[in-house]
Amino acid sequence: MREAHTEGPVAPAGTAPDSVPILSLLPGCSPRLTGENPEHVKLLAAAQDLPPILVHRSTMTVIDGMHRLRAAKLRGDETISVKFFEGDEKEAFLLSVDANIRHGMPLSLADREAAAGRILSIYQQWSDRAVAAAAGLSPATVSAIRQRSFVPAERESGRVGRDGRVRPVDGSAGRRRASEVIAMKPDAPLRAIAREAGVSVGTARDVRERLRAGRDPVLTSQRGTAKERGPSVEGAVKAQRQRVGNARQSIDWRSVRGSLSKDPAVKYAENGRAFVRWVDSHAIEPVEWCELIDAVPPHWRNSVAELARSCAVAWLELAQELEQRAPGATSAQCESRSAGGGRELPINNS
Repeated sequence: MREAHTEGPVAPAGTAPDSVPILSLLPGCSPRLTGENPEHVKLLAAAQDLPPILVHRSTMTVIDGMHRLRAAKLRGDETISVKFFEGDEKEAFLLSVDANIRHGMPLSLADREAAAGRILSIYQQWSDRAVAAAAGLSPATVSAIRQRSFVPAERESGRVGRDGRVRPVDGSAGRRRASEVIAMKPDAPLRAIAREAGVSVGTARDVRERLRAGRDPVLTSQRGTAKERGPSVEGAVKAQRQRVGNARQSIDWRSVRGSLSKDPAVKYAENGRAFVRWVDSHAIEPVEWCELIDAVPPHWRNSVAELARSCAVAWLELAQELEQRAPGATSAQCESRSAGGGRELPINNS
């Protein structure tokens, strides 16, 4: 990867792993703020045939696999299977973040936010979406981090998107041009509208759909001056966190399932596999309810809304229980949770 694009470094594939002495390896710049989890290390030490770890060849530092390296040391192994990465240190860090997001023990929200801050310090010209994709966050969260720590948006001329194209920070002008083109040529193809207005086909499509629905073609976040927009991003993030009742970043089940089900602690445990199957039947994606909500008759909507709130409370209690048992939870927190008594989760099995 170079400054011109943001697709990210690619881990070596198809090459035979090497066996290297464990003592020759050094800890890398891990995105994990609290280091390795001892319990996870013990679980991996009991497993067999762990995948090769990823090592930066020029520095012999571990990019991905510190838990596996600790497990090998715990077992008394003298060598470990390794795949080498040849890029520079900046690329190695991006690859480390990407690898830890995709599989193994998940990165915490604090880990991912810290990683986003470092990526922004290296690649300030990257778009919020590009950094969000690299760090496993939402673009709104990255925008808030950027505004707290880096150059104000009004002083930037443009940013590099995930596809490597440079786009202006303020996209409202392009949306207005697209709306004018659509007003003059309502039947024009999207590509022709996008070309004439100087926007992407996706933006042209969104503008046309907004106009058809009688909505402003300019996104809410793009309205007003850059100074006025700044706090609105922070406010949106804060409001979202208040709605769900805690400060956790919202993620979808599909983005977690693949990595979770491949984790040895889950994959080789019957209750772990059972948990994945249970969430498969209970998790719901926004696009699913968006497609089904019109099927609810008007006289049932209040009842179904209350049911949805009940399920939301149950999921929130499940989240709180998991957090209490997570590494780093204090004994006082656990005692407080136990004193509260809790209640049976009213998960809807229909």
